[in-house]
Amino acid sequence: MISSRVAPSPPSVASPTVYLRRTNLRSPPRTPAATVKYQRLRLQPIMSGGGKGLTYKDAGVDINAGTELVRRIAKMAPEIGGFGGLYEHGDGYLVAGTDGVGTKLKLAFETGIHHTIGIDLVAMSVNDIITSGAKPLFFLDYFATSKLDVDLAEKVIKGIVDGCKQSDCVLLGGETAEMPDFYANGEYDLSGFAVGSVKKDSVIDGKKNIVAGDILIGLPSSGVHSNGFSLVRRVLAKSGLSLSDQLPGNNGKPITIGEALMTPTVIYVKQVLDIISKGGVKGIAHITGGGFTDNIPRIFPDGLGAKIFTNSWEVTPVFHWLQQAGAIEDAEMRRTFNMGIGMVLAVTKDAADRILADSSVVAYRIGEVVHGEGVIFS
Repeated sequence: MISSRVAPSPPSVASPTVYLRRTNLRSPPRTPAATVKYQRLRLQPIMSGGGKGLTYKDAGVDINAGTELVRRIAKMAPEIGGFGGLYEHGDGYLVAGTDGVGTKLKLAFETGIHHTIGIDLVAMSVNDIITSGAKPLFFLDYFATSKLDVDLAEKVIKGIVDGCKQSDCVLLGGETAEMPDFYANGEYDLSGFAVGSVKKDSVIDGKKNIVAGDILIGLPSSGVHSNGFSLVRRVLAKSGLSLSDQLPGNNGKPITIGEALMTPTVIYVKQVLDIISKGGVKGIAHITGGGFTDNIPRIFPDGLGAKIFTNSWEVTPVFHWLQQAGAIEDAEMRRTFNMGIGMVLAVTKDAADRILADSSVVAYRIGEVVHGEGVIFS
């Protein structure tokens, strides 16, 4: 084990109250700000019916098992489950999140694209903590491999540094672990940890504020982001194409399948915090693997649901290809991918008008809050 990489002593923090919410459990516990991986929404009919297509479970990911694990953990620690964990500190909260990039790493190994995977790592944690309105302060990383390749590790860490710059936070330190025989030759694993802060009177908590009639604003994703890659790799194998082949149906724009899939996750920090600063934001859902059907309702008070306007934005071409090549049913697409929307904000009507009128912001009115439960699509 190689010694930790740590910046000069950060100030110590003490608090009499702890609000812990486990942040990467890939299932839907109910808390003010929720995190899940593994369920997403398809917005336009690409295919329907016809034979059994690929599923996430076929690819080795059992959503129900993840849900059951969280249910059991929640019995021991009832406060878990949010996008970020809130720790009371003075007149505010420290907000912490942790995550990895899953089997997107497999594609990094196969494509040789290592310089952007660190951006994904930062994005998955900082995008979680901003759902509470927190500004990221610092980030820590964990890099593990069987035999340390210094040049490769440098590329990965550079991506982490770039992600921190995009998030306006500091890479405070990390751990490099060299564990012989534990990983395949040339492979590695990553984890990331972000901490931010928010004043008590500025915490975004949809369960306390959202009402029927509020507007749902969607911010576009850059592609698959960092969830669902076990299914992606199964689709790729079934398609007969390689990562170096051109992505079919990409509106005539040349990009390989590998480049499309390795496009870094959008870091929403500056955009979302700017929108928050102008008022009217009541709740925020980070659309990772929990998709619309799980993530959006979990920021709502009881008795409210979401009505989604299914033609209100353009589905990213990579999702059309994945569904067609894998013969994936609509419901499975909803349970796995983001379909082009990476962050959803529940806002007042005035805030929605302001956001949509701002030419510097790419955003879509994707739905509204309604009486009821869950998500309906129209």
